[in-house]
Amino acid sequence: MDFVSHTEMPENLTGKNTPPETTDSKDIISENEKEVNDLSAAVDVSPSLHLNHSNKAPISPSQISPTDSEKFLVSSTENDCTEGEKVKKSVRMKNNGEDESDAAMPRTTPCLKTCPSVGASLEKFLDPMVSNGENITGSSAVMDEAWERLKNSYVYCRDKAVGTLAASDTNAEALNYNQVFVRDFVPCGLACLMKTPAEPEIVKNFLLQTLHLQGREKRIDNFTLAEGVMPASFKVLNDSKRKNDILAADFGGIAIGRVAPVDSGFWWIILLRSYTKCTRDHSLSELPEVQRGMKLILDLCLSDGFDTFPTLLCADGCSMIDRRMGIYGYPIEIQALFFFALRSAQQMLKPERDGKELIERIDKRIAALSYHIQNYYWLDFTQLNNIYRYKTEEYSHTAVNKFNVIPESIPDWLFEFMPLRGGYLIGNVSPARMDFRWFLVGNCIAILSSLVTPVQATAIMDLIEERWADLIGEMPLKIAYPALEGHQWRIVTGCDPKNTRWSYHNGGSWPVLLWLLTAACIKTGRPQIAKRAIEVVEQRLPKDGWPEYYDGKTGCYIGKQARKYQTWTIAGYLVAKLMIENPSNLVMISLEEDKKIAKPRLTRSTSWTC
Repeated sequence: MDFVSHTEMPENLTGKNTPPETTDSKDIISENEKEVNDLSAAVDVSPSLHLNHSNKAPISPSQISPTDSEKFLVSSTENDCTEGEKVKKSVRMKNNGEDESDAAMPRTTPCLKTCPSVGASLEKFLDPMVSNGENITGSSAVMDEAWERLKNSYVYCRDKAVGTLAASDTNAEALNYNQVFVRDFVPCGLACLMKTPAEPEIVKNFLLQTLHLQGREKRIDNFTLAEGVMPASFKVLNDSKRKNDILAADFGGIAIGRVAPVDSGFWWIILLRSYTKCTRDHSLSELPEVQRGMKLILDLCLSDGFDTFPTLLCADGCSMIDRRMGIYGYPIEIQALFFFALRSAQQMLKPERDGKELIERIDKRIAALSYHIQNYYWLDFTQLNNIYRYKTEEYSHTAVNKFNVIPESIPDWLFEFMPLRGGYLIGNVSPARMDFRWFLVGNCIAILSSLVTPVQATAIMDLIEERWADLIGEMPLKIAYPALEGHQWRIVTGCDPKNTRWSYHNGGSWPVLLWLLTAACIKTGRPQIAKRAIEVVEQRLPKDGWPEYYDGKTGCYIGKQARKYQTWTIAGYLVAKLMIENPSNLVMISLEEDKKIAKPRLTRSTSWTC
């Protein structure tokens, strides 16, 4: 298979996302194509992609049993009540005394509790209707339509499904929506893994194809990108003259602002772990080529520099928010994904050769990053009051206001937004700067990866409930809150006409985020929040044509430039439904708390007196 950049596109090429024809084209194989075939052959993949190496049927999600390090923790009723009372008093209290057990709980279905501790066993709090797999919303027609549209979005390369189109809106200009995006494919891949029976073939093909693209030379103008950079997207083109499929990859060279996608590599590692959890097939992750791919991504992030923080320094537009929105610096979305990828790679990397040294570096970074985020990114009513009373210009290691944040920089909206019960991880922390905006992706990923403590995870769910009208509204979910307006919008976005107030990345509502919210709700024992959001989505999404995003302060208007039949909108709904109906699917996208990571020491601020 040939790989080309978009700046060197051969003639007579057409996009390809139709199912394979019955004609045989195996006689024409390029040199690069043989590399992919050799890579697939190393894990015993035939042209029809027989994924099961032990000649057994594919494992369905319901058969998954967590490993010892990921079994759902069990708390007694007394401890649940005690923990709940502690949260009401202060969501910043250190969680020391939880009664937890690694023993697996028997599958029982007592009544659903309203606010169990985060570490409690999921089975213990399942609604009987949900655990029996019944369709409690009566939305089978919506599910059937979603599955059909997801299947129709498959992109094929030499008779193998390798991804999904970003959108299938025939009434709008294609632009780059006819490509396979790495981050967009993650919920699509999860839907295929979670369905019964599972369909892991497309996920495996996607992982192998993007891994192969990682090894290509990546040039933008006269600059060569680092070897570990993963593509933002790729497109399958058909060369009618050579009768061959060609992969054209984008590493940021044609993206808005020409920014390389920092999150692509992290999502790739996370999806690789999800595939391994679903299939119990470790042969893919143990391939030398796959091990090398993970190491290249992590070496790029763990390289030495001038950093004084364990967080990653990033440019604007390097993640899902791929336009100028003032997230440069140390955005919470990237830090949470970085942490999730580190912990996922920790489970899959082999210690042979230089692997042991890399694992040691990962262990140290995980501990430092966890402490940093839990200490300096966390905001609740108590911490807001502390920052409000900060002194400035403090020197030496005894400084409390470590980043020299000016209290007058706290925005007025925050004092009304912050409830007495609840909290969240703020958007960015750097010298003399705190971005107090709410970003859903970073907070939900922090819960799923156990970057936050159980008490903090509960507080995030409390905030969502307390500010339902602001963060959920008429259509879940706000990607960021609040919107930038007026002079601030002009300065931060550069007068971006697509990111006007309450639109797109600037306070727009994105239905795809439903799967992240649902996973976080199930992990924290609050599935009723997710069910309520799913009911809102089901009333509108099919009628509105599965749009990419919604506009307006409450998200009641279809986005002015939103593509319809957006694939990850469809997949996000499917994953949310599959997790609600079968919460054991959560183990594919969740990590339990690592007890070896030191907890932050939460102390009273000494920069003010009563």
